[in-house]
Amino acid sequence: MEYLAIPLAALIASTLSFYSGFGLGTLLMPVLAVFMPLPAAIAATAVVHGSNNLFKIAMVGARAEKELVLKFGTPAIIAALAGAWSLHIFTALSGEVAWTWSPFGREAVITPLKLLLAALMMGFALFDVHPALKNIKFDRRYLPLGGLLSGFFGGLSGHQGALRSAFLVKVDVTPEAFVATNAVIGFMVDASRLAVYAYTIFALGDAGGLDFPGGVVAAAIAASVAGVLIGLKLLKKVTISTIQLITAAMLGLIALLLGTGVI
Repeated sequence: MEYLAIPLAALIASTLSFYSGFGLGTLLMPVLAVFMPLPAAIAATAVVHGSNNLFKIAMVGARAEKELVLKFGTPAIIAALAGAWSLHIFTALSGEVAWTWSPFGREAVITPLKLLLAALMMGFALFDVHPALKNIKFDRRYLPLGGLLSGFFGGLSGHQGALRSAFLVKVDVTPEAFVATNAVIGFMVDASRLAVYAYTIFALGDAGGLDFPGGVVAAAIAASVAGVLIGLKLLKKVTISTIQLITAAMLGLIALLLGTGVI
């Protein structure tokens, strides 16, 4: 079942995220979490997300704006390390505190980590639908702050793209530079947090001894690459506002399911 559900989710999320600059990790991670422990799902998502960005870099990376990569990406890398280690702390807390209930005769488990991630998802959904947040503008002098915020949440839960796009889309860059810069910085954050995940999951056992799901991750990577190609083909036919609305609706639904312990 996971070899059908996970690649399909990767394909859809990759196509959506091509336009908005975010959404792949946000939408893919909860699907992975259905089939594996949450820390392993976050790490597996980081591998798919990083591979997806690497493919984008190979195609359009030369158009990335160096100033944005330096001022935004450098603090994002540092903050991602802190965020990834915070995930380890929340995982330890989640192992000690849990609430259960039984909707529709099925046990649902709510943990502090699930509640945190659900709150983050619902918050990021507001960036797409709330007029005051959707139209927010940022000056370039705030780029390091944006890097710190998006990098930390990227390391903690993988939700780096929404804040990053909110900053980068408001600093007067071309669409090509926006896509390329987003991909370069996203890959930098992914590489940073994966180093911490590798230690906390495999050395400290955050995933409960689970072997890394290499086969299904490879299938998800292939599907996400196909999503990029579809995005390129349909680029002139789809508007950003439509993609953001769809992403926000999916985010809200996933946040509800995760926060109630259903997934």
